Amino acid sequence: MALMNKRNALLGWTVWQIGKRAAKRKVKAAVPGRADDSTKSSKSAVAAGIATLGGVLWFWRRRRSGSDES
Repeated sequence: MALMNKRNALLGWTVWQIGKRAAKRKVKAAVPGRADDSTKSSKSAVAAGIATLGGVLWFWRRRRSGSDES
């Protein structure tokens, strides 16, 4: 069993920080087309937002017209 002291703690912290940085770089490199297709993802987000808004408005209008008939 290793003895925990300041030197080992600092060494472990440094290795952890370097490992996290390397892992982040690896993940960014593995994501396909992240930098080039940035407009593609924003277009789909806008389309999803419009569809959600349309669904909410449709539900609200239908609910409102249903309560008037009762």
